[in-house]
Amino acid sequence: MTEDEQLQALCVKLGSSPAQAATMAAQLQKRAAQLATERGITREAALTHLLNLVIKGRNGETPPGFPPTSPPPA
Repeated sequence: MTEDEQLQALCVKLGSSPAQAATMAAQLQKRAAQLATERGITREAALTHLLNLVIKGRNGETPPGFPPTSPPPA
């Protein structure tokens, strides 16, 4: 199974449709490459960081370094 297929499967498991999962997997891979270049870290470390953010967000948790926000007014 390729990295792209693994990321898509993870996104589907987290609740995305297959089409959304394909888009998210591509975006995660692209952003991981950007972060690796910007921060001087490995692409794998950048992808691990992004996946942790995705999982925390899916669980409704605010990751460290992100200020909590209020819901929009009704």
